[in-house]
Amino acid sequence: MLQNKYDFVYLFDVTNGNPNGDPDAGNEPRVDAETGTGYVTDVCLKRKVRNYVDLVKNGAEGYNILIKNDKPLNDKFKAAYAAEGLETDVTKKGTNMPAELKAQKFMCRNYYDVRTFGAVMSTGKNSCGIVRGPVQFSFADSISPIAINNVTITRQAKTDETRAAKGDTEMGTKNIVPYALYRMSGHISAALANKVTGLSEEDVELLWQALLNMFDEDRSAARGDMEVRGLYVFKHDNILGNVRFPELDSKINVTLKDGVVVPRRFEDYEVTVNKDLPAGVTLIAY
Repeated sequence: MLQNKYDFVYLFDVTNGNPNGDPDAGNEPRVDAETGTGYVTDVCLKRKVRNYVDLVKNGAEGYNILIKNDKPLNDKFKAAYAAEGLETDVTKKGTNMPAELKAQKFMCRNYYDVRTFGAVMSTGKNSCGIVRGPVQFSFADSISPIAINNVTITRQAKTDETRAAKGDTEMGTKNIVPYALYRMSGHISAALANKVTGLSEEDVELLWQALLNMFDEDRSAARGDMEVRGLYVFKHDNILGNVRFPELDSKINVTLKDGVVVPRRFEDYEVTVNKDLPAGVTLIAY
């Protein structure tokens, strides 16, 4: 059982890449139309955590990943019923019947992302209900407004015989952010973990490990260089916490250095950590 509530601030940056494409905007980097600041969705960051855990644990017991491109979700829910010796294909969705709760506990025990982030598992005939995860991420917002560059690229290889006969070079585009530093906040509810999903201290440590290392295993031509620039964990000395998050969030201050107008590297920013913390809160900086 968890004995401590956690809040945290997470900093990461991108150089010449697209950290999170927007399908509604031709997969360009996501940007706030009113402020010009960029953002990365919580779903995108959770995906990277899932991928890292899946890679590191490699299917070890208790560390399967529910949300990934393998078996259909309904098949996984049915397998949970079968594993618990429950009758399949008869449960009504959303009723919280004993069978549903038993299958739900199986899913929490066996799938890391379910007991961490929660899941909607009420589809199909073998409902495992809806689990609210004890770990929640915010969107990550860029510290400064971003610029989106549309870079034209060429390719020597031809797609088909017609294009090959013409001899023309094929062209395409890449949408990149030259540089941006992003800030995300996150929270871990010990009360919810203990009551519902069974998230453990070992699971929390694995989450920190994932946040610190996941970009190293997620590199691609589209994403450019993405690096972790800070993980600041506020550990409360009890389950419910000692102070509201905004007071802790203000302890991590990120500003542009004097004279910098257009930031192009992490060193253009100054990160100030105020270690004067409220009673009962410890700061762990990674």
